[in-house]
Amino acid sequence: MTSKVYSTAPVDCHRCLRVSVVRIKPRDAVLLFLLSAVLAGGIGESLTMAADAPGYALEPNLVEYDVDPTWPQRPEHISGKGWVSGLAIDADDNVWFFRKGPDPVQVYTADGEFVRSWGQGNFQDPHQLRIDPEGNVWVADFGLHVVEKYTPEGRRLMTLGVRGEKGDDAQHFFRPTDMVITPAGDIFVTDGYGNRRIVHFDKDGNFLKAWGEYGSKPGQFVLPHAIAVDSQGMLYVADRNSGRIQKFQQDGTFVDQWEGILMPWGISINNKDEIWTCGSSPHWWRRHGQYPEYKDQIFVLFSPDGRVRRQWAIPLGDIGDDKNNPDTSRLKPGEAVGVHCIAQDSRGNLYVGEIYSERAQKFVPITTRGADD
Repeated sequence: MTSKVYSTAPVDCHRCLRVSVVRIKPRDAVLLFLLSAVLAGGIGESLTMAADAPGYALEPNLVEYDVDPTWPQRPEHISGKGWVSGLAIDADDNVWFFRKGPDPVQVYTADGEFVRSWGQGNFQDPHQLRIDPEGNVWVADFGLHVVEKYTPEGRRLMTLGVRGEKGDDAQHFFRPTDMVITPAGDIFVTDGYGNRRIVHFDKDGNFLKAWGEYGSKPGQFVLPHAIAVDSQGMLYVADRNSGRIQKFQQDGTFVDQWEGILMPWGISINNKDEIWTCGSSPHWWRRHGQYPEYKDQIFVLFSPDGRVRRQWAIPLGDIGDDKNNPDTSRLKPGEAVGVHCIAQDSRGNLYVGEIYSERAQKFVPITTRGADD
């Protein structure tokens, strides 16, 4: 590097003294400048300025989620056993969930107060629950091969499929996983574990169309596990075992797919048309002869065009070695094993249903914290 010339003192012409001129490299000049700043008190001022601009955001531009360990307040006469595989929010922000246990349908307020339970002895393998625009309750039972419509009080209004009979036609399902109902009343069912298709019915339950087949190409499915519809009528299908979300028009026309972000187990849409999903980070569904299912637990928020808006992770809990006979006493609030369904209420709270950890949890959005929080 070329050295520049800096004079250490001016020439005193009156005394005709000859002053030496030395060559100082730029980095040495910086040191001299800093030294002079210290002597002049400049560094102290700089440190004061740094204290006014700490290394963390005083006004955070992200959202964290804290678990509410008191939610829900389940009464003693209601069972807490069984997978919570389905979950939905009604117009009053009540939280409905569908569990594989003695009390399959349970309803709680956003504050955790118990509202009601029904469906005892009526289901075999509860999988998902949705609320339609009129407030009716829809459930998918893959063991019975049916999708059914109920009043909020538990009176059955409609059955799609034939209870206890599997098939691949207009009258039968083969282990259906989920359903969604549009404002016009159209019903779309993910006939997922067996047939790998989407089945479309009108508001009266009349068969209209079925589309999809097994495969990894756009418009095909490895396992259509959950489905949701936005305000524009677009359908979003969580093709779980292929690690992607596919977007369709209601006639089955493929629109887009988002892959390699998570293994999507559950999916729902909030009042901003944002898509919440839950599951684990991407992995091969079968590896080394085993099916790992979960390596972690994450929630991801997408915009309707597939842009990731937010991601949140919670710890994978400890339930022992047998996931089908879990020791849930080991779990801490905020941990999970098997996040299966997710929904957001009007206040931004997230509710997550878990299968192997056999519970539902509430996560509260946090946008500000105190200095010691």
